[in-house]
Amino acid sequence: MNDLSPTILERLKAAVGPKGWTTDPLEMAPHLAENRDLYRGRAAMVLKPATTAEVAAVLRLCHETGTKLVPQGGNTGLVGGGIPFEGGDEIVLSLARMNRIRSTDPLDNTITVEAGCILANVQAAADAVDRLFPLRIGSEGTCQIGGNLSTNAGGTAVLHYGNTRDLVLGLEVVLADGQVWDGLRALRKDNTGYDLKQLFIGAEGTLGVITAAVLKLFPKPRDVQTALVAVRDVAAAVELLSSARTISGDQVTAFELMPRIGLDYVLRHIPGTVDPLPRAYDWTVLIELSGGRPDSGLRQTLEALLADGLERGQVLDAVLAASEAQARAIWKLRDSMSEAQKPEGGSIKHDISVPVSRIPDFIARATRAVEALIPGVRIVAFGHIGDGNVHFNPSQPVGADKERFLAQWESVNRIVHDIAAELGGSISAEHGLGRMKREEITHYKSALEIEMMRSLKRTLDPKGILNPGKVLSP
Repeated sequence: MNDLSPTILERLKAAVGPKGWTTDPLEMAPHLAENRDLYRGRAAMVLKPATTAEVAAVLRLCHETGTKLVPQGGNTGLVGGGIPFEGGDEIVLSLARMNRIRSTDPLDNTITVEAGCILANVQAAADAVDRLFPLRIGSEGTCQIGGNLSTNAGGTAVLHYGNTRDLVLGLEVVLADGQVWDGLRALRKDNTGYDLKQLFIGAEGTLGVITAAVLKLFPKPRDVQTALVAVRDVAAAVELLSSARTISGDQVTAFELMPRIGLDYVLRHIPGTVDPLPRAYDWTVLIELSGGRPDSGLRQTLEALLADGLERGQVLDAVLAASEAQARAIWKLRDSMSEAQKPEGGSIKHDISVPVSRIPDFIARATRAVEALIPGVRIVAFGHIGDGNVHFNPSQPVGADKERFLAQWESVNRIVHDIAAELGGSISAEHGLGRMKREEITHYKSALEIEMMRSLKRTLDPKGILNPGKVLSP
């Protein structure tokens, strides 16, 4: 094992300059703990390079000396992918200082950004040229675009705009040996061999360090209609989604499922939240339609959809936002659902996806199975029903011991993941594998798939220095 001699540390400091490193425990602390505090690690140093050249210099040195490196964005991940292990022989590479918007081009509908740009700042830069960057996630005020790319982040707009990998035209990547691949191309069509950028999107920093990207922009919606809709059950929600896509001409930009228990948590713990519906319903969906013209008639389209849903027995009640403020209030109910679970005690998280048509079956089967294992458990099943992504989170029974409940994490995971796999799904829809699911994935991917992944790792990182122990077992 590399002992990170003082000579190596001094060379790393020199590579990034006096503002580009810290060994101060207080400054390092935010980089060593995962967002939910499930993982805490140690590191010899945190490096904060300001340029691609500095990142390349760091990687060359790490490759030469066998020094292990953990790339890190805004550290908002949920599977331990950006946290070092406990040994203290790793270096954390924070991209936070690489935060420039290099260019925006409204004619090409592109924006070129560095990896450390906060997602909300990328959205604002697009807005400044009357364009939209559609990636929307709860942590957008702190997460960094490099981390979003490295984890292939999902979010609430995937239904219409696609995952993060669908929003990327080109990348700049520093490879494990310090070579810089300049793939910052703004081409929509380039059929000249392997699409190399896709190797690094979703790889969680295990194959290279993304330092910049060319991202797609879109026309800004001029007509946005939002509604909170009570539905008969989960099956009715899926049916309503199909109708919404058909009736609107596929102008559905969000379709979010929320259970009563999740809304109750939000109303109980998040200040300023109000249920706009007159009574409590077991299931609700947040529907958003977007159009390019102010007079696109989407209000009438949404009203027609809900009227049809009422007639079919899918819709029980609905509230349509009459202003931007009302739309924001409805979105706050959905956006607060993760935060509101924390005061309720322990929560065993799942981030699964199944084909949209199988969502009702998944939620029913997984709920029955987990309730049979843990009497009194409270199931919070919510998420991006439009793309098949369900966050299935059992909360501890009222009055239960939190630690005893969380000790059943692996058993509950296996039940839920087995059901998702049986229905043709995935055990990680948008959070990635990181450290949490690196062993779990071996139960669901074939030996051939795992070996193909290992072959890529050996080829691009032959010394195994990039985020070792994440995604794939050592």
